[in-house]
Amino acid sequence: MAKDKVACLNDGWIYRNLVPPEAAGLTVLQFYTSRYGHSTESEWRCRLENGQVQVDQRIATPAMTLAPGQVLCYHRRPWHEPDVPDHITVLHDDPFLLAVDKPSGLPTMPGGNYLHNTLLHRVRARYGQDLAPLHRLGRATSGVVVFARCVTARRALSADMRQGRIRRLYRGLVDGADIPPVMTIDVPVGLVDYPPLGKLHAATAHQGKCALSLILLLERRHKEDRALVQVELVTGRSHQIRIHLAAAGHPLSGDPLYGVGGRPRTHVAGAEPALPGHGGFHLHAERVELQHPGTHQRLVLVAPPPPLLRRMDEAKDHG
Repeated sequence: MAKDKVACLNDGWIYRNLVPPEAAGLTVLQFYTSRYGHSTESEWRCRLENGQVQVDQRIATPAMTLAPGQVLCYHRRPWHEPDVPDHITVLHDDPFLLAVDKPSGLPTMPGGNYLHNTLLHRVRARYGQDLAPLHRLGRATSGVVVFARCVTARRALSADMRQGRIRRLYRGLVDGADIPPVMTIDVPVGLVDYPPLGKLHAATAHQGKCALSLILLLERRHKEDRALVQVELVTGRSHQIRIHLAAAGHPLSGDPLYGVGGRPRTHVAGAEPALPGHGGFHLHAERVELQHPGTHQRLVLVAPPPPLLRRMDEAKDHG
């Protein structure tokens, strides 16, 4: 694929919601305003008045009262998606699975302002609509992403993922050259209050799901007071690597969202809030090891790390 950045005007999208019991009695305007704070009340009102929202296939009004079980449909009009990098390197391709090296800046899945400018849309357009991602990487994270090509592969790989039989190794650049040589981090990850979004995954002391990351020091960079580390994900919670490294006192260098302690950084009034998709840090999914669903042989998939995430001896080899 070309290495240019591309933008596109998509075809719009329909967002569907099933009204939950706790939303009973809310107006349609209250429902959208309280749940989707990315838009103001006046913006939601305008969409409703323009007929872009339906309740059970009837045009909704802002004051219409909701009942549990009703189906809301918001018809978002076509929009220009942000530019994304378009260079995707194929690492492995056979009748069972496809593995690619995702560039930083390209979302794996649709969400927010990204619909067509996603890894999923691009690989399906080129390699087939049946492709299903085994896992996902954050927008700013680069590296190996594996797709199942058939039902047999999807079932086998999903079961292996749930049972912890797939090994995933990452590289990251963290703050603090004094990081221990080896760390095991098991801080639970759960939802916490975060005003710009409502809720956000972060380190939690007593709530949340169990999470386990194994950290190995690769290189200390004393002049920068940073370190290059390898992270093995034993579990796969949302933003787990970013949260765990920050919880251990060594956040990813440049991470605008998670600070020491593994919680969101304090939002400065008037400033643009940090969101999970914002970049600035360096994280790369370098290696995935799995049992091939067809041959049942061990398959190792490797995406070479970018220059900043190479050890000094590796940089010399590449030079």
